[in-house]
Amino acid sequence: MAAKPLPDAEFLRNILDYNPETGEFTWRRRNASMFKTGRAASVWNRRYPGTPAGMIYPRHRYLVITINNRHYLAHRLAWKMMTGKDPEFVDHINHDRGDNRFENLRDVDFAGNASNQKRRVNNKSGVTGVYREGQTKLWRAVIQLNGADIKLGRFRSFSDAVAARKAAEIEMGFHPNHGSG
Repeated sequence: MAAKPLPDAEFLRNILDYNPETGEFTWRRRNASMFKTGRAASVWNRRYPGTPAGMIYPRHRYLVITINNRHYLAHRLAWKMMTGKDPEFVDHINHDRGDNRFENLRDVDFAGNASNQKRRVNNKSGVTGVYREGQTKLWRAVIQLNGADIKLGRFRSFSDAVAARKAAEIEMGFHPNHGSG
């Protein structure tokens, strides 16, 4: 599913300040021509310039900024403001959805985004793609690439299963942060 197109980068720079070192967004003073009435412009410009833009949505924990009654993910706006381009996917390199510093963001495709996932909360082994089989009590190592599960083998020792998984991550070009945190 393609993401909705973002507003023009110049328009974004006119209404928002983005600090690439901190990842913070604040509202800018707006020209009266952006409002239906002079009173609306006056109210906006007394209340909002310099205040933080957006809110963290509890469901997905991303900062969302509403512009002209449309919701946009802040990390996508940051990418557009800095590069002028609509990203395919914006990956938070350190897995922290609230860290919108530009150095923590990268434009990737679906596979690139999937290759830098956090360890799932239901993971019991502590290593992504390594689990203990119930009946055999052997350690299983698996990896997913392009939506397909690839079985890496069954192992008597946990460390052998981890080694197989880590070797596959390197071979398949997964991000070094994949499975951490």
